Amino acid sequence: MSKTKEGALTNLLRAVIFDFDGIIVNSEPAILKLTQEMAALEGWTVTEADYYHDYLALDDRGIVEHLYASHGQPVDAVRRDELLAWKICRYEEIIRDGLPAMPGAVEFVTELARRYPLAIASGSLRAEIHHLLSQLGLREKFSVLATADDCLRSKPDPEVYLLALLRLRALPVFRDRPLQSEDCLAIEDAPLGVVAAQAAGFKCLALTHSRPAEELQHADLVAPDFAQVDMRKVHALFR
Repeated sequence: MSKTKEGALTNLLRAVIFDFDGIIVNSEPAILKLTQEMAALEGWTVTEADYYHDYLALDDRGIVEHLYASHGQPVDAVRRDELLAWKICRYEEIIRDGLPAMPGAVEFVTELARRYPLAIASGSLRAEIHHLLSQLGLREKFSVLATADDCLRSKPDPEVYLLALLRLRALPVFRDRPLQSEDCLAIEDAPLGVVAAQAAGFKCLALTHSRPAEELQHADLVAPDFAQVDMRKVHALFR
């Protein structure tokens, strides 16, 4: 908090929580391809438009279950878990040597890490995130990871963001004044990710990495990419 001229307390940004796929790393094309291959194993099809409209914010389990639902089939739990294991194995092979960062992500994260505790809140697995962040030299920039390993529900449910908040709150920097949801900024690229972040009580900056601006207008702020994020407008959200 800071004081205005009249002495009233105002909220200030105190922590930043990033989505991962399509925000930090350019992983969505690879996940799209795997989703299409996984669907083909069952004789199903997923177009690129389908993926970016319906699957973008989902974790692996959510993707498989949506495949069943969108093709009018009840979920076969045994086969679902087989498909999940197949996807995890294939993705490990694809990312072994890392994936490229989204433009400006490394610089943006590095700059923010000098000023705020940072977290990841993602539907990807912890091992995947840890590996890819390490490949980019960013792992130590994030104090907290909240991942699909930790959660029962996929975005747009706010569970992963609420977990990130809980873990950030446990950091020594917030011991004297606990971190609150209204102190946090989430950074997302998916419409349903924005819904999840706001349901957790966060302000949300949406980047048009994956979807056009008109689909992200429910975010508190929209920018084309990291290079065009106006931090004055970000800070104005917290005053």
